[in-house]
Amino acid sequence: MRRILPALLAAPLLIAAAPAPTPVPGGLIGTLDQGRYTCELPGDASGPIRVAAKEFDFSVVHGSSYRDQNRQRGSYLKTGDLVQMTGGPLKGLKLRMISDGFLRRIEPNGLNGEMRCVLGTPGNS
Repeated sequence: MRRILPALLAAPLLIAAAPAPTPVPGGLIGTLDQGRYTCELPGDASGPIRVAAKEFDFSVVHGSSYRDQNRQRGSYLKTGDLVQMTGGPLKGLKLRMISDGFLRRIEPNGLNGEMRCVLGTPGNS
């Protein structure tokens, strides 16, 4: 019994000394809020204030699945604030989550682009 007691007392110290889990590269894996995301480009002072980019519209339907405007299914991966379409008609599209329901396209140079995609509100989607 005397030998077991010191081992039991030392166990919490070993647990506390264990290294913290390593963060996932790119951030935690997550999903987008379900609903329809409408994509658009900014307009200009002489015309409309925004220009629809319907070819990029999509709806998150379940977990990490989406459907494009033609109802074709695809998949995406969200790590941290990065959303990358990994399958389907929008494969290769990269977006950055600016806030809940607000995404901005990432250009090939890695910078935020002009196109934004916004989650519709009930009654507006």
